Amino acid sequence: MTKNKNLETNLLTLESAIDHVKESSNRKFNESVDIAINLSVDPKQSSQMVKGSLVLPAGSGKKVKVIVVAGDENTQKEALEAGAVEAGLEELIAKIDKGFLDFDSCIATPDVMQKISKVARKLGPRGLMPSPKNGTVTKDVKKAVNDALKGRVDYRNDKGGIVHCLAGKVDFTKENLTENIKAIIKSIKDAKPEGVKGKYIKNFYLNTTMGKSVEIAIDSL
Repeated sequence: MTKNKNLETNLLTLESAIDHVKESSNRKFNESVDIAINLSVDPKQSSQMVKGSLVLPAGSGKKVKVIVVAGDENTQKEALEAGAVEAGLEELIAKIDKGFLDFDSCIATPDVMQKISKVARKLGPRGLMPSPKNGTVTKDVKKAVNDALKGRVDYRNDKGGIVHCLAGKVDFTKENLTENIKAIIKSIKDAKPEGVKGKYIKNFYLNTTMGKSVEIAIDSL
């Protein structure tokens, strides 16, 4: 592990940090690689909420279960053929209402949003409520399912103004992790609220599921 002494902070570069977390991982399972970005936003102001969605260029490495809520039978069939584990309307909504939450992404067509609102309290707290902003409310169900399976990730800042996001797996190549992380950073920069002044990204950290966080020099990104 090396540090770039040309950086004012003398922290790790992104490339060195990736090397470090990969070399430090000695678990019996393939750990996730996550990033945490501390932003200079005021979480109490809704206008400064930072959230977004993107398909990771190299995928997420995560096995994703997708369900689709749609009334049209052809759309349901298309969703299942694309890889959704379940597709339906009334029966599926009723199943969710009874506690079915064994999925990672819920996609819905625009015409069923009024009906799916009945289970918003079940889906919302888990970040599963379909939304046009992250592409999970759409007429193009096939693309949405494909994006979810390829590695679409959603992010939003927490109460402390920190954004946490999955960047891949330890067994990814250094190049793939770098590509994913840079794509996430670009998306977060593009989502910068107009009211935020000065330095937008305050601190940037990288870690594995069970590993310690390492701080990365922002000017190396």
